[in-house]
Amino acid sequence: MTDKGSTVVKGSTKLIVFDWDGTLSDSVSRIVSCIQLAAADHQMLAPTFDQAKDIIGLGLREAIGQLFPDAEEALVEEFSLSYSAHYRSQDSNPCDFFPNVLDTLQQLRDQDYLLAVATGKSRAGLDRVLGATGLAELFHGSRCADETASKPQPLMLEQLLQEFNLQPQQALMVGDTEFDMEMAVNAAMPRLGVSYGAHHANRLQRYQPIACIDHFAEIINLL
Repeated sequence: MTDKGSTVVKGSTKLIVFDWDGTLSDSVSRIVSCIQLAAADHQMLAPTFDQAKDIIGLGLREAIGQLFPDAEEALVEEFSLSYSAHYRSQDSNPCDFFPNVLDTLQQLRDQDYLLAVATGKSRAGLDRVLGATGLAELFHGSRCADETASKPQPLMLEQLLQEFNLQPQQALMVGDTEFDMEMAVNAAMPRLGVSYGAHHANRLQRYQPIACIDHFAEIINLL
């Protein structure tokens, strides 16, 4: 674990907001594979693993725009449909969670923290995985890119704060990408990076998280 930038006052955190892919779910390889398959469907030069991994965390259309900046709107739409079809075809076998994620989330819930998800996934995609994993009842709220605005815009976090009638300093954003960290900065919210996801810890440190943890369970000792 490395630290320390933004701070939380012990006992002040009421709401913990988690990114999904690369933070809770070990889904980075699946996302990259589906991006590459969608590119092949449309005879486009497939991005490398690192190129595709780099845009994880953005909304799907924003991610496509970064990978293929010259793509016309119709192609972006077709690519989105192809990607979603490839991902849905694998949804019957949900990605594993990172070690200790489920136990730690339950421990946080038992300690009366409000838990929420802010993700670049679509609402349909998040609802599918919450249903498949049986975790829907664990979270008090969630926001997705297709119903608000893509990271790093702060709208997802702002709406969650409004829903629970909280101030930014009463919440903590936890994520694995600089998009998560920048979103939290834009919402004036403390943030915690995880080093095992899509972006290297050095990239997360630019946004002054309270720490950058190597193991999910370390969050317990920081609150």
